[in-house]
Amino acid sequence: MRTCLVVDDSRVIRKVSRHILESLDFTVEEAENGQLGLDKCAEAMPDVILLDWNMPVMTGIEFIVQLRQVPGGDKPKVVFCTTENDVAHIREAISAGADEYVMKPFDHETLQIKLQLVGMA
Repeated sequence: MRTCLVVDDSRVIRKVSRHILESLDFTVEEAENGQLGLDKCAEAMPDVILLDWNMPVMTGIEFIVQLRQVPGGDKPKVVFCTTENDVAHIREAISAGADEYVMKPFDHETLQIKLQLVGMA
């Protein structure tokens, strides 16, 4: 079974994401900030990471930069889930190592399409 880590400081977003992902046959873990997300990745590297941009402790960009430097950190597909939708933010996310980008709020269909684009749905 494929695994997904949802890294987002919003409990509501984590809950909605979990519901969608579980309906797509993912096993889901959650982290409420980037540092906790890195800790979870150190325990078991997920197949996919849904990543928020603006979080306390460690931002999504800081998370992905550190993730991509650890052994195995190049493997997960990372989908940024954020309200930041201007071209500069999207470029920054992709150049930092993100595979895809989805705007909040998103629905089941939108997330499924993004997961298909990264080969995970």
